[in-house]
Amino acid sequence: MNAPAPDAPVSERIRYRLVSANCRHHANDNIAAYIEPGELDALQAEVQTRMQEVLKSLVIDTDSDHNTQETAKRVAKMFVREVFAGRYAQAPAVTEFPNISRLNELMIVGPITVRSACSHHLCPIIGKVWIGIMPNEHSNLIGLSKYVRLTDWIMSRPQIQEEAVIMLADELQARVRPDGLAVVMEADHFCMHWRGVKDIEAAMTNSVMRGAFLTDANLRREFLSLMPKKS
Repeated sequence: MNAPAPDAPVSERIRYRLVSANCRHHANDNIAAYIEPGELDALQAEVQTRMQEVLKSLVIDTDSDHNTQETAKRVAKMFVREVFAGRYAQAPAVTEFPNISRLNELMIVGPITVRSACSHHLCPIIGKVWIGIMPNEHSNLIGLSKYVRLTDWIMSRPQIQEEAVIMLADELQARVRPDGLAVVMEADHFCMHWRGVKDIEAAMTNSVMRGAFLTDANLRREFLSLMPKKS
């Protein structure tokens, strides 16, 4: 891939760095390390320009339609700064504490609200996540709010649910280093509710079980029985 010209769109400059580093940049990957200071503003502006062309191709008269005059700007901000922010922002700061008290009892966090988007149609995915931790004396303990921040960081990207829970489990495994880790996600997919089969009742539930949760059926049953249910 040839180096982009100095006046090339910022997306091309960022993509060049990624390709040069042989770094994967799928929809659910974080690329914050390859974005230089000030480029996120430029990327948002570029997305706004291209979104305006999408509206034009949809034959929407944004000049005289007061409802859509600012739509391209709003959508660009929404994608870059909000619903896909997990692609462009560094991981949230998470303070980790040693397990001084040698806690080794089951901990459950949840339900944590999940707001994501299907990478197939960019339709919303709205749901809940529950996390089970079985710590050991060498585990790092993190604050309750940090589970929420890490979950939001992982989920705020175009995702498919099956991969999202694995990514979240990998992140928690690396930080907490527990004897056992369980992640369960239940979500509504608007690519089914809003389009296609238009089934508003169907939801998807999947899980990742690791370590003690995978090998100890009693622990797994305890977690699932204590897991707060979706109201």
